[in-house]
Amino acid sequence: MFETTTAFAERLGHPLWLVERWVAAYGREAALAICEYDQRESASGGLFVEESAASVEAAPQMDDGSRLVAELAVAAMPIATGRAARVWDCCAAPGGKTLILTRLLAEAEILATDVSAKRLAQMTARLRRYAYAERVRCAAMDAAAAPPEDEREAKFDLILCDVPCSGTGTLARNPEIRHRLRVEELARQADRQRAILTGALGRLAAGGRLVYSTCSLEPEENEQVVEAAASGAGVRRISVGPLIARLAELDVLKQDVAAGLIGSAVRDGALRTLPGVHGCDGFFAVVLERA
Repeated sequence: MFETTTAFAERLGHPLWLVERWVAAYGREAALAICEYDQRESASGGLFVEESAASVEAAPQMDDGSRLVAELAVAAMPIATGRAARVWDCCAAPGGKTLILTRLLAEAEILATDVSAKRLAQMTARLRRYAYAERVRCAAMDAAAAPPEDEREAKFDLILCDVPCSGTGTLARNPEIRHRLRVEELARQADRQRAILTGALGRLAAGGRLVYSTCSLEPEENEQVVEAAASGAGVRRISVGPLIARLAELDVLKQDVAAGLIGSAVRDGALRTLPGVHGCDGFFAVVLERA
């Protein structure tokens, strides 16, 4: 017997308004897969080629979706300019993606900032457990605000803009979100995200690239934010497809995983993973390049 959206939303413990959005955006089968995935304990380890024991020991522990965003940012690094590249992780806490950037971009100058002094302190303590992260400069800063006086002219070659969001792509890890989230909060999140992305784009160097990402499934926080902030900002979109292919060539991503992502998770040059469909939590990522 055919199960209605109302029936499977109730059976799988999701608010109907949220599931109806997913059905409209991704189709009924994908929405059902998301809800079923959210009922299980989220697991990692299926997307990436296994590393040596020494490499694993030095790597930060994180979920595959977060690592995928960080690896895409590394792959998006522009060609060297004859000086040390400047990299900014502008919403860095809790620091997992910062560690990936630092570990793989060994010659780059890394700035990691967060608006919360408490979260920044926790992140700084985490970074200090890794010898290769000693060179990371940490600072409490609102990425949406004007830069400090002594950094007004500073520009970055690579910016990771992994903004705070509703987290609807991570309900398996954070089941409480489904009970507390309200539809009106999406507009509030989007306002903040546009401000952060606009501020970050203002500090992107010529030829530099910015990766905007969320762990939200909602278009207000993803495509609509990018369209609003990037319009007229002098940037163009770089497709993530070739970056994913490069990660497979480097034996970072599994070959079949890369092919599957390119075939089903890349739309209009952006990455959109769906829980229960792509083997990890739900993430959105787009790469913007300044001319």
